[in-house]
Amino acid sequence: MLEFDTYYHIFNHANGDDNLFREEKNYPFFLEKYHQHIDPIAKTIAWCLMPNHFHLLVKIKSEAEIASNFSSSSTFLKFGTLEKLDEIEAAKRKFLSKQFSNFFSSYSQAFNKVYNRRGSLFIKNFKRKEILNEDYLRTIIFYIHLNPIKHGFESQLQDWKWTTFKSFYTTNFDLAEYLFGTIHNFNSLHTAKQIQFESYKNLESELT
Repeated sequence: MLEFDTYYHIFNHANGDDNLFREEKNYPFFLEKYHQHIDPIAKTIAWCLMPNHFHLLVKIKSEAEIASNFSSSSTFLKFGTLEKLDEIEAAKRKFLSKQFSNFFSSYSQAFNKVYNRRGSLFIKNFKRKEILNEDYLRTIIFYIHLNPIKHGFESQLQDWKWTTFKSFYTTNFDLAEYLFGTIHNFNSLHTAKQIQFESYKNLESELT
């Protein structure tokens, strides 16, 4: 289960040989649905969307922050009706995963309606990997931004539109400065990783 106040690498793939994004307009619609369901429970640090899969780096918000976002909703307050502490805690964490499930379902239903499609669009259980230290956090940021290069969608980092590579430093200034120092260093480290990309070919098997 997901935990409060914790960083996660979250990723999922389309079912079979299908694509999650068939047209350009699918990408912003996906993000719209994503922010609608996930912003109340998590801060999104980095992301990358590709035709048949996506990667996210999120930090789940504190329990207090999430409770305040749902203060007018019985969805979160209903946990007060549970009698045992362990039941309450388990239900709260299940609620976090349910927000992601609701997001996938919302996008899938709309997608299926537009393309006259039936069945599950996403692989059933989305993958999540807890991030426990700074080095791993940096690695995940590189990995997410380099994914379009890894899969051959672009040859240059800045050319793939559906990623946070170009906006990361300004939208996460304090974290970016802490992890990478200057924006010049952030960019040059990404470039160095791209140049040394052969060493990154084994990274996905280590992260999944």
